[in-house]
Parts: sequence; C-alpha cells; structure tokens
Amino acid sequence: MHWIWLIIVGAVVGALGRLLHPGRDPMGWIVTILIGIASLVIAGLIFSGFWAFVVGVIVAVILVALVGRFFGTRGRGVAARV
Repeated sequence: MHWIWLIIVGAVVGALGRLLHPGRDPMGWIVTILIGIASLVIAGLIFSGFWAFVVGVIVAVILVALVGRFFGTRGRGVAARV
C-alpha cells in the first residue's frame, strides 16, 4: 500500500513541479511521476509530514528544470540546436 501511495502522491508532486516551472518541458507523464517520486524520497529523507510534501514540490521544480535543461533538445532536429 505504501508504494501505491508513493506513486499517487509522486504524480501530484511531479505535476505541481511541472506546473510551477515556466516554459515547455520535453518529458512525458511517466517521467513526471518518476521525478515526483524521486523528489518525495529526497524530501522524505530530510523532513517528515507536511514539510516533506512542500520540500518535495520544491525539489520537483528543480528536477524538472534540470531534466528540461539537459534533455531539452531531444527529438528536435539539428537545426533547432543551432
């Protein structure tokens, strides 16, 4: 049951992270859920309860920005990179 809860809340946190990060993101919904889960695990190691959720959203925004930065040109042609 813990894993199901982690996936559901991870999806919410990942969606909030994408919502709070301005601009276009090159990732799909599965990567968004994985980012949300990773951010919850990181926040859960540091905080507990409500603060873990808040810090998880902040970490998700940072992870969404990093993923967008490093994988932003994937799938576009060579002309888009120039």
